[in-house]
Amino acid sequence: ECITHLACRDRNMVGLQSEVLGAHALGVRNILAVTGDPTHIGDFPSATSVYDIDSVGLVRALGHMNGGQDLMGNPLGSPTSFCIAVAVNPASDDIEREIDRLAAKAEEGAHVAFSQPIFDAELLETFLDRIRDINIRFMLGIIPLRTIRHAEFLHYEVPGMTIPAWVRERMRDAGPDTETATNVGIDIAVDFLRGVRDRVDGSYLMPPFKKYDIAVRILQRVSAP
Repeated sequence: ECITHLACRDRNMVGLQSEVLGAHALGVRNILAVTGDPTHIGDFPSATSVYDIDSVGLVRALGHMNGGQDLMGNPLGSPTSFCIAVAVNPASDDIEREIDRLAAKAEEGAHVAFSQPIFDAELLETFLDRIRDINIRFMLGIIPLRTIRHAEFLHYEVPGMTIPAWVRERMRDAGPDTETATNVGIDIAVDFLRGVRDRVDGSYLMPPFKKYDIAVRILQRVSAP
């Protein structure tokens, strides 16, 4: 089933409610509710960000709809049946705020949290221990790296992304050949996923540059005896 991203940046509250009701009528049942990055850092910097609500407010609206009401308590006629997903960053600089917001999202009705890509098993274990009392499923994000340039771009240019120094060093040691470096990136992803998959409810793969075969290669190796 598809999972639809819905950002609070692009529509006001009326528009967001209309969008999700239309999605439900079309058979969409899975919504990943995110606040959304400001438009000025995207391809249309002169566009206006809306932000009537943030992701917690959007989860609250979806939770109300699942209960048969809109955000203001007006009856919908029949309840929706959304699986409500949210984002979380276990490597956040302000981890206390991140955990507090995850707890708030779960309290408002979120069912599952999708993590930013992680590479550090110790960091993941620490985070999972800290959220063990939050009633939400956890999906681990995995992004296989292709080259050292790819790793450094994610680390230095993408907000919320942290690539540990040892990972960047391994990618640098892989050299300039893209295929060789890609294999090292796959090795890192496979080793990490094998080590932590029993601690999470699931995982999702983000193969870079539309190289979807990389996801297949990782899954085949992880599931091999």
